[in-house]
Amino acid sequence: MSLFPLTIVLPEEDLGTVLRGTRDDTPILQALRGRGLRLIEPLPETLHGRRWQDFAVEFRSLHELPPWTVLHPVPGDTGPAAAPPPVAPPGGPRPAGPKPTGPLAARGHPESIEEAEAVRLTYAQQIEQVASLLGNGLPVLVVCDKTLTRHLHEAICLLAELRPALLEPEAVASDAPASAEDMLAGVSMNPRQRRLARLREMLRELKHTEVLVLPHLDLLCGGSDISAHAEGRDLVELLYEYPERLVLAFAHTALPLPEVLAERFSVRVGLSGMPPQVSRSPGTEIPLCEALVTEAEAGHFTGFDAEEFFKYVAGMSPVRLRQAMRYAHQRHGGPEPATVDDLRQTLLEFKAQQSQSFELPNVTLDDIGGYEDVKTQIRQALRIIQDRRQDTGLLRAVQGELIPRGFIFHGPPGTGKTLFAKAIAREMKATVQVVSGPEMTDMYVGESERKIRELFAAARRSAPSVIVFDEFDALATERSGRSDGASRAGNSIVAQILTEMDGFRPDVQMLVIGTTNRIDMIDPALLRPSRFQSISIALPDVEARRAILRHHARRYGLEARLGRHGLLDMVANAAELCNGDELRSIVRDAYVGLVYRQEEPDAWRLGSLVGQVLQTHRDKKAARR
Repeated sequence: MSLFPLTIVLPEEDLGTVLRGTRDDTPILQALRGRGLRLIEPLPETLHGRRWQDFAVEFRSLHELPPWTVLHPVPGDTGPAAAPPPVAPPGGPRPAGPKPTGPLAARGHPESIEEAEAVRLTYAQQIEQVASLLGNGLPVLVVCDKTLTRHLHEAICLLAELRPALLEPEAVASDAPASAEDMLAGVSMNPRQRRLARLREMLRELKHTEVLVLPHLDLLCGGSDISAHAEGRDLVELLYEYPERLVLAFAHTALPLPEVLAERFSVRVGLSGMPPQVSRSPGTEIPLCEALVTEAEAGHFTGFDAEEFFKYVAGMSPVRLRQAMRYAHQRHGGPEPATVDDLRQTLLEFKAQQSQSFELPNVTLDDIGGYEDVKTQIRQALRIIQDRRQDTGLLRAVQGELIPRGFIFHGPPGTGKTLFAKAIAREMKATVQVVSGPEMTDMYVGESERKIRELFAAARRSAPSVIVFDEFDALATERSGRSDGASRAGNSIVAQILTEMDGFRPDVQMLVIGTTNRIDMIDPALLRPSRFQSISIALPDVEARRAILRHHARRYGLEARLGRHGLLDMVANAAELCNGDELRSIVRDAYVGLVYRQEEPDAWRLGSLVGQVLQTHRDKKAARR
């Protein structure tokens, strides 16, 4: 029987001696797991049940491989962190050796790509930067999505040639046994205390060739308020007790860190979204969606274009992108051909399902009657947002300034301001989240700002996306110079919104829309042209009222009846000062009367309905006197 070839990459030379002594009848996965090994070629699933004697094994040292070599993990390995493939420094010299082979060898979609590989390719420059900082003895804090942490610290430590000392989450499991020292002291420790005890031990024993890796610094400190948790104060004291120890820590973008803890690190590096171009080899840049989408996935969707597709995934992390593409490929894997529109719709659904609050809008601008001047302004802004022409001249230089960051729709109640916001999201093929201004306020210090940070972070991940702040005046009231607590809290909320809006990336399509009946209450800093474009949605004039009535008559199947004898014109002229919602209610009530009471929607019936609405106006006006 011929033997199956198997090339094993050794992170340490002495492992080769250990593996050569493996018994012939040992299952192959049992022999390989738990040692931090990687393979030159993936081990097919059909061979997982084979034994050591069935393979022709060859050993290679990790450090002798070219920097672009693609390595594969041992299937199901849950042991020590396996060494990732070396990363080629962007723009650096190509080392001598064989030409690169495998899925990343040439331009074009790869045959396959793992999540770890996608992360290293996407953030190659940041990985090199952090590795250089660590190599110079500087502690680094990386703020990023949790799904990236494991892949990042593996690549960073390898490139920096430092052995990672990882504070494993398993070390603090609730059923983990207490140490002998703790048992003798009679101390019952909670999981966070046990983690701190383990951290103290690791700091004491850390060697100069090692770096302490804290994958969940944000969870370890227990929040931004150090005074609320004894463990948080202990953590700060512990890290400052060993200032010479090299530390690489990770925190999530939505979880705040105490400033005193963040200042323990010389440099903070933030990773959010993905760049439009990546470099597979020195001097060669290709679209990211070409490098991170496999050949089979791209070929499955007719019309797939990597550069055009990028705007639908720019705010995602490479891990989420790979998950979404696998999901889309599997969902549309039947015999029927699939198009790039199917892919975009599936991605929107995937992103909306990641957050309970985001939804897919079903309202278009054509569903809104009248307001042609407002629609013209909106369509012009959307053309600028969706214009992805790669012009090398002035347009490309100023395109980021042309894209509006948001709109404020202001006007009387019932004029369709929220409806316009949802229609914009539909035109952008974006997810939308509608939040009420008062929902974002909280009695506890810092909670409102945290909610806003989390909302914007979720919107970036779900881009293209639209955030709609209903009753925006309750959230963004003009800042006050008074020193009372309520004024300070309101000022902090406005400042947080300004910070988030100023951090927009042109390639991540996001819009913020505020709706308000009281634009005079909005802070002037938000009304600057570079932040919000103000659009007035007033009560409809007679032409707009006629268009709104015609639209709803069509929806309720009354177009033929109301079109006779000029009934629509009569209602449009009589319903002066009525808003769009009230006009819809007139047509709706006419439909209900016809279906359930057999009342024909004639001039008398429609006049009665208009009279009821106008009487409500008079009653409200009298009540205000």
